[in-house]
Amino acid sequence: RYFGAAVPAFKLSDSQFTGILDREFNAITPENEMKWDATEPSQNQFRYTSGDQIVSHAQAHGMKVRGHTLLWHAQQPAWVQNLSGSTLRSAMMNHVTQVATHYKGQIYAWDVVNEAFADGGSGARRDSNLQRTGNDWIEAAFRTARAADPAAKLCYNDYNTDGINAKSTGVYNMVRDFKTRGVPIDCVGFQSHLGTTLPNDYQTNLQRFADLGVDVQITELDITQGSNQANMYAAVTKACLAVTRCTGITTWGVRDNDSWRSGDNPLLFDSNGN
Repeated sequence: RYFGAAVPAFKLSDSQFTGILDREFNAITPENEMKWDATEPSQNQFRYTSGDQIVSHAQAHGMKVRGHTLLWHAQQPAWVQNLSGSTLRSAMMNHVTQVATHYKGQIYAWDVVNEAFADGGSGARRDSNLQRTGNDWIEAAFRTARAADPAAKLCYNDYNTDGINAKSTGVYNMVRDFKTRGVPIDCVGFQSHLGTTLPNDYQTNLQRFADLGVDVQITELDITQGSNQANMYAAVTKACLAVTRCTGITTWGVRDNDSWRSGDNPLLFDSNGN
């Protein structure tokens, strides 16, 4: 199992940040540097400088890299937002091919598709420009990613799927269908942006996905500070350890001041690095 952190490239010049990162973690997820707006700001003009910087740091310190993320409804460059239909589908698959090929052999696992299911009780797909290209877009993305980098583990990643609920069951049904039909999927990521309580079926939910024949990974862990925070971190860790196919845990940042939820002080290290 790995223990990872989300890293923005600009923090690699912060000696306190890298000191903790290199001492405590053995995997890195680029926070924004591999997303579509960062890697293909203009159509067919690719920019990998910041992503390469993170990969280089990981390689120099013997760390795995989780690629994040090939396709997502958010953080798309403006030119993508102006496309639709078969034109958009073609651009999507070209993006997957080009980025996965650039990083071929350097990525442990890719979040091929991120957050494609709707919140609430429907268990349905999220409406997005990607979804409107056809319901098979996720399958197409996974097949394209496998062709581009056969060695990388291919993951689906989402939030609010920590317990057994309509959304996690929608994802479960998709994964089960993919495994039945031979669509290449190797892992499912559970973001686990948590408040003050952990769903009592958290481990059971991880296990039901593992039982489909995929690895499960905690990919973006952060937990609201409070009297229960340490117990919550322990419970998540124990749940992962109890599921044989839970292959890693990543916190979304290193110190509280690195967090997108900085007001919640949700990470393992405080703003002074303690």
